[in-house]
Amino acid sequence: AKFLHWAVASLFLAAYCAVYYRHWFTAPCPRSMELSDCAPESFITLNLHKSFGLTIAVFVVLRIIWRLLNPVPKPEPGSRLEHLGAKLGHGALYFFMIAMPITGYVSNGGGANFFWLIKIPAFWTTGLYDLLVTRGMGVEFETFSAALEYFHHTSGAWLVWVLIVIHVAAALYHHYWKKDQTLVRILPE
Repeated sequence: AKFLHWAVASLFLAAYCAVYYRHWFTAPCPRSMELSDCAPESFITLNLHKSFGLTIAVFVVLRIIWRLLNPVPKPEPGSRLEHLGAKLGHGALYFFMIAMPITGYVSNGGGANFFWLIKIPAFWTTGLYDLLVTRGMGVEFETFSAALEYFHHTSGAWLVWVLIVIHVAAALYHHYWKKDQTLVRILPE
């Protein structure tokens, strides 16, 4: 559980660093469907972002399986409001750990080259897209993708940062104010 916690946290940070480096320091990619149309440095950082995101998805699945198969440690003493806040906060973090990789992949036009080892096709080129979206919902790629891109690039991205700040602040509150073992229990040994 500790490994998966810190692995996902590190991968989120790496994914954000890669994509922000791309936005701030490289030439933007054209709006084509192929990563190969990007400048080399933009292509590399975007592909790293996508590779980190796909790795997050795998680790989150493992984390959920671990959580279902293993008992959750008994929480430190606290008020009902604190325990409710912790449950809601963790639930929101799980939502975003699942939603961000999915919306990133599904809204992505160009697929990914997973750490330059495995080529992953773009979702819109798969039969699943045609079955679920084009025929299932009667929506074209541009319309479908725009809403998911907005969530992945804008609202979801900012909400993740807000949740992370709250999560870290809560851990520090437990450690320095309440002086309980909440933070110590999740730190690597």
